[in-house]
Amino acid sequence: MLYGALRQTASVLARTLCRPTIEGRENVPATGPVLLASNHLSFVDSVVIPLSVTQRPVRFLAKSDYFEGPGLKGRFTKTVFSSLGAMPVRRGNARDAMVSLEMMLDRLNDGEACVVYPEGTRSRDGRLYRGRTGVAHLALESKAPIVPVAVSGTQQVQPIGANLPRPHPFTVRFGEPMDFSIGFDSMAPGKARRVITDEVMDAIHALSGQERANEYNSFGGDE
Repeated sequence: MLYGALRQTASVLARTLCRPTIEGRENVPATGPVLLASNHLSFVDSVVIPLSVTQRPVRFLAKSDYFEGPGLKGRFTKTVFSSLGAMPVRRGNARDAMVSLEMMLDRLNDGEACVVYPEGTRSRDGRLYRGRTGVAHLALESKAPIVPVAVSGTQQVQPIGANLPRPHPFTVRFGEPMDFSIGFDSMAPGKARRVITDEVMDAIHALSGQERANEYNSFGGDE
């Protein structure tokens, strides 16, 4: 009930203040596991993508700080993030990254929809960075299809460093599902993950039109 109420409230506010454009929503399967692999421009991406999928709830990862704050504000933040589908994770080393992947894989194996950002963190210069292969690992292990997603304008809704969102139009585009459940058994696991990830990033680029960076994005400390 709380998820539905918060989602409805957030949807009304987003439509009223930001005038979003949503394209290809029908490409997201209504049931079964699915990975929504998106470019990443703003913290608010993790809110607007789930709100753009009206046919089902969508899970996303959020840093554990949002669940561990003290006092009334901390409890309120935890309630809001939990109700919107966030899963708390720590980040900082390889073990934390593996825990995040395992948590998301559990959700996929339960038939849920999850948002993942192959770039790893937000782009600070607007370019599309090289994808990390965790998205391919999840797809191969869960057999879930990948729906490429491109957001634009969200960096104006909540720029890096801003505490609160602000009114600004944004667009969310969903591409056609990509099925990697067969055809990779004879390929070395590392190569298979790289090939799949590169295909996914090509699909995201086709939707976003961003300039590409032939390197990995560096992790910041604010997400």
